Amino acid sequence: MIEKYVFHAGEATVLAAEGQCTDAMPEILIGRKDGPVGQAFANMMAQTKGHTAMFAIRACNQMVRPATLMVPKVTLKDTANIDLFGGVVQAATADAVLDCVIEGIIPRDIANDLCIVSLVWIDPGCAKDPKLDRKDMYRTNYEATKLAIQRALADEPSFDELIANRHKIRHDMDDWSD
Repeated sequence: MIEKYVFHAGEATVLAAEGQCTDAMPEILIGRKDGPVGQAFANMMAQTKGHTAMFAIRACNQMVRPATLMVPKVTLKDTANIDLFGGVVQAATADAVLDCVIEGIIPRDIANDLCIVSLVWIDPGCAKDPKLDRKDMYRTNYEATKLAIQRALADEPSFDELIANRHKIRHDMDDWSD
């Protein structure tokens, strides 16, 4: 069964509560440690200024399995955003991965043979927002990570869905097409 887990990609967006800037938009790669995802995982261990990769941990000495590497999509320029990334977002990501194992979305018997790379969005202004709701940030990142993993392993959206929606759904930032 492990053979089918070579390379899966998924994404999800979960929007913040009203007045919050805590939208979550993880992009997930999940696959075998001895395959292309494992290679990408190992290559991303090198640190790049502003894009520090971190393992998803539930707490100190509680690294989640499958091993999950979180990489910020935007440059983290200040301690406040780094603290959000290595705190609430890290905990939400780890809890979502573990719950995917608990719920059987990720088969437990092969979980140690897999790894995950999660590209994580943090709005650069989020940490300076005096009304920042960390519970909402946890919620959006937890829900979006779990959904992205589910979609990745189910190869969703399907080609039929993509084709059916080709001219019905536009990119949220679309101001260039008809």
